[in-house]
Amino acid sequence: MSILEKPSQTIDIGGDLTVSRIGLGAMRLTGPELWNSYPDHDAGLEFLRGAIDAGVTLIDTADVYGPHTNEELIREALFPYKSGLVVATKGGFVRGSRDFASLAAIGNSNYLRQAARLSARRLGVERIDLYYLHSGHASDAPFASQIETLVELQSEGVIRHIGLSNVTVEQFEQARTIAPIAAVTAHYNLVDRSNEPLLIAAEAAGAVFVPWQPVSLIPPRDARTDVRGSEEIRRVVEPIALAHHATTSQIFLAWLLQRSRSILPIPGTTSLVHLLANLAAQDVALDGEEIAALNAIVP
Repeated sequence: MSILEKPSQTIDIGGDLTVSRIGLGAMRLTGPELWNSYPDHDAGLEFLRGAIDAGVTLIDTADVYGPHTNEELIREALFPYKSGLVVATKGGFVRGSRDFASLAAIGNSNYLRQAARLSARRLGVERIDLYYLHSGHASDAPFASQIETLVELQSEGVIRHIGLSNVTVEQFEQARTIAPIAAVTAHYNLVDRSNEPLLIAAEAAGAVFVPWQPVSLIPPRDARTDVRGSEEIRRVVEPIALAHHATTSQIFLAWLLQRSRSILPIPGTTSLVHLLANLAAQDVALDGEEIAALNAIVP
């Protein structure tokens, strides 16, 4: 993609699902530390409905968010789903308590089959449009057998497209020998490009690359967001934001959209104001000098 080209407004997942270039990560619509239900239930419902009215066409969730309460909130707010809305979810993690140390990856076939079917039930759908294996770190089953389980679920009509989350490039390539992979999600943003090899692999394979925490300068798995960063980062980003009458978050998102045609960021928020600002980043076109300056940032 030319660095001078304005970002496209849509992206295709799996060849047959067309969504806007910026989606919504719904993880924050849970309780403190991502445990239990979202504290203001009615506000959560209102926010999700407002997000759809604003043009969001992809929502990203997972069974471990809550656990389960995130999927249930989405269904309560949005079912029956508007035509063209894609709700992507994930399975393969369990969490036994509020303590993040209780989080564990599970990959055996019976568990994954149950997880996918229960996610479909909670979301109120017969078939999940995009279902991710949530982790490549399960030790109770070979990685290849986990992909084979998802292929079986696909053939049974439980899931439409297979995605991967928290995997290595080697796992991504191994999975592709078993089944088409429509999307891969990973931590990736302006200051953390450690998953650049995975982005390159996804591009080459025609898979969508879905960065999570796309505007945050906080390490992965931290529920907070910091879009200020160091003085060095602000010295580069703030003048660019000012030139575009944009926020720093919008510049981060615009950089991602122009980084690759394959990128579909899913910033998380519970504020409709922030969500509208995120979507507006689709209209920010950075020039070559601006992109070069952003590329040169070293965390």
